[in-house]
Amino acid sequence: MDLSAVIIAVAGVAGTLGGSLLTQRAAERARRRELELVRDHEDVREYLLLRRTCYAELNRDARQFTTALNRHLHLLREGGVEEADKHALEEAKRAHRDRYSAAQMIAPDDVLARASTVNQALNKVYGQVKRMERGEPEPGETMADAFHAQAEIWDMLRAMRTMMRRDLGVSAPE
Repeated sequence: MDLSAVIIAVAGVAGTLGGSLLTQRAAERARRRELELVRDHEDVREYLLLRRTCYAELNRDARQFTTALNRHLHLLREGGVEEADKHALEEAKRAHRDRYSAAQMIAPDDVLARASTVNQALNKVYGQVKRMERGEPEPGETMADAFHAQAEIWDMLRAMRTMMRRDLGVSAPE
């Protein structure tokens, strides 16, 4: 066998082996890209589920806190606030605080801005309720003002819920 035939044979074997190696590496790269895409899709889905759960809980707890404030105002007006009533209001406040804290770490800025507005309004009315409960309202602070401020929270809650639904893709953007 002459040298040129050996070189041709070696080149043929090397080409065959090299081609197989390149094909294998390309297939591995394609599998890695496919796995990354699947992981990215799962991450997006998990984040959406996390936001959906957080929003549902925040909406529920903000509504319950609003309802508890309304109930407490009625009890104050009727002069019948008991320890169990105070405890119920504190529990509603605590639950809302915990959900709002979670939302601060998850919600995008536009949703968080609405949630912050609701949180501030709830805390303002809560302060009024507690001062009236102690018989120490601030100058000019009346029961009627507290009822009015509490009633306005419902509109803020609707705006927050609308923003959350848009973020989740449930409602169409404006």
